[in-house]
Amino acid sequence: MPQGLSNAPARFNRLVTQLFRPMRQFVQTYFDDISVLSRASEGKTAVEAHLDHLREALLCMRKNRLYANINKCIFRAEEIPFLGCFLGKDGVRADPEKVCAIAQWRVPVSQKDLRKWLGLANYLHKYSANYVEMARPLSNLLKKDAVWSWTSEAQQTFEAIKSSLQSAPILALPDEERPFSVVCDAFDFAIGCALLQVDAEGRERVVSFQSRQLKAAEMNCPVHDKELLAMKYALVKFRVHLLVKSPL
Repeated sequence: MPQGLSNAPARFNRLVTQLFRPMRQFVQTYFDDISVLSRASEGKTAVEAHLDHLREALLCMRKNRLYANINKCIFRAEEIPFLGCFLGKDGVRADPEKVCAIAQWRVPVSQKDLRKWLGLANYLHKYSANYVEMARPLSNLLKKDAVWSWTSEAQQTFEAIKSSLQSAPILALPDEERPFSVVCDAFDFAIGCALLQVDAEGRERVVSFQSRQLKAAEMNCPVHDKELLAMKYALVKFRVHLLVKSPL
């Protein structure tokens, strides 16, 4: 594909996604990043299943003339870095370097400084329940006409977000063969939801947290309407998993 075309990245991503769609239960792709994740199943060990999955993925690449850079490949690893997180047999955990950078950040002294820190923290919001509601006092400081004033409430929120991300859980890798459940909640200024799944050991684990601020008009809605809005938000956010048999 010629370099420099404005639609080249989108076309390439669409190609890779379509080629590996039949293997979506064990292959995850994002542009030129391809991860093969395997579990023990059907009488095979995790290693045996992984070798079969690797063979199938590599044959697909050969058939469609997609080439991998061997120097960037990682094989048979218990954990791999992928899109700013680490994938392993226990699930998905936040990049320790990013968490450390958030925890060691000095108290912001301006809107510009706070915006940088929140940008980094927002990237990891899926690891924290009701993150947006928690961060609201800091988000208010970034409004257009807001007067900069670092109050005790802002400091408490700053420390609470640090603590939340430092103690972030290891999220479960979704298993499309098992049912999912969704938990939703509504607050005065935000809505939130969590995608849950019971793992092979019978433990209910979080796959992802999601939340967003309510718009001005939405804040005036009664509680039951906000809860319905949270349900709709969850269905949209998690549709890839909830509608796995017929993805949108």
